[in-house]
Amino acid sequence: MRTKGLLGVIIPILFGALPALAQEGAKLDTGNTTWMLIASALVVFMTVPGLALFYGGLDKAKSILNTIAMSLSAFAVVTLTWVIIGYSIAYGDDIAGFIGNPFQYILAKGISGINPDTGYPALLDVMFQLTFATITTALISGSYVGRMKFSAWILFAVLWSIVVYPPVAHWAWGGGFLANDGALDFAGGTVVHINAGIAGLVGALILGRRRNASLIPNNIPLVVLGAGILWFGWFGFNAGSALAANETAVWAMLNTTVATSTAALAWMFAEWIHAGKPTVVGISSGIIAGLVAITPAAGFVNLVGAIFIGAIAAVIACFTVAVLKPKFGYDDALDVFGIHGVAGIVGAILTGVFADPSVGGSKGLLYGNPAQVLIQLEGVIATIIYSGVLTAIILFIIKALVGLRVFEEEEIEGLDSTEHGEKAYNT
Repeated sequence: MRTKGLLGVIIPILFGALPALAQEGAKLDTGNTTWMLIASALVVFMTVPGLALFYGGLDKAKSILNTIAMSLSAFAVVTLTWVIIGYSIAYGDDIAGFIGNPFQYILAKGISGINPDTGYPALLDVMFQLTFATITTALISGSYVGRMKFSAWILFAVLWSIVVYPPVAHWAWGGGFLANDGALDFAGGTVVHINAGIAGLVGALILGRRRNASLIPNNIPLVVLGAGILWFGWFGFNAGSALAANETAVWAMLNTTVATSTAALAWMFAEWIHAGKPTVVGISSGIIAGLVAITPAAGFVNLVGAIFIGAIAAVIACFTVAVLKPKFGYDDALDVFGIHGVAGIVGAILTGVFADPSVGGSKGLLYGNPAQVLIQLEGVIATIIYSGVLTAIILFIIKALVGLRVFEEEEIEGLDSTEHGEKAYNT
């Protein structure tokens, strides 16, 4: 794609002459359109209420509403940043393989007609990809709960959803350097989960430990409900990333189910061996680890690959949460890095091992293409470095502007009352 000069960008914006994204004469495929509308709604359901309830149930009772508010506000904030500029950065005409033209599709300007490649309205891509941007930002909040100012969180959501998420999305899905190098990321292993997981870890280190850094879920049935909603919504996340109602979508849905079930069992048995008892929170965590790990591979691997990816990712994530986190002492409050970051890394790399050309057309290591593992590592490393560095810069800027942490006495009292003036449990 060609890169426009400054005048070539500004003049069309001023005079409304931006080209349409899709061809007006293309034929509408009602089946694909219906499926992608449903898939978009499913991913919205993942964040509101799925992630909000999952995180809310995991956190302490005195901060459950604050934790839920972080997910709800992230969805609202990122919806606006995405339609204003985020979509353009991610999917505008490529600039040096790094970002898209940030002015090209401001407020969906120039996007109309039917996409000839998918058969659904081009505007639907804005909505579907919006849901990915919103949940990625919301995921990060799990590392920060219990001690971050709500005002700082709002500023973080604004800046991170403009500066960090869209460029990484462009690298993998918008014609950037990872896509050109052949990196495989079916539905967001690097773009969503490694990106969010590293941002969570960096932020947890900068914020510092909570006064009481233990994980004391206030409502485990709420955790299970949230995990179940996330699993259900993930079908829109993964199967929807086929961008059509076709066999690839079926592979993605089946692989998601198989890998997640395997991961739930793998975490359960690993915890059983390590701690002596299998917990419901552990099984729920295994579910999330499996969903995360299969995300980059969902449309590229067969069922054997899905089983191995789910099992390996769950065991490594469980080890990270149960052993490495206490050993190193970092306060990743709800294990965003331990589950999303680690399982995302494992899933991205193993996609390069198990990619089956009979499923998605791409060959992995086991099918005669060892170079794919190196390409996957490129995506993992690039995302870790970019997300880590930019997240740190954003947090230090916010710290200078409004501060990051609540006062100690506010943390002790609980953020529901100090930040929002309300309580979930009036006892």
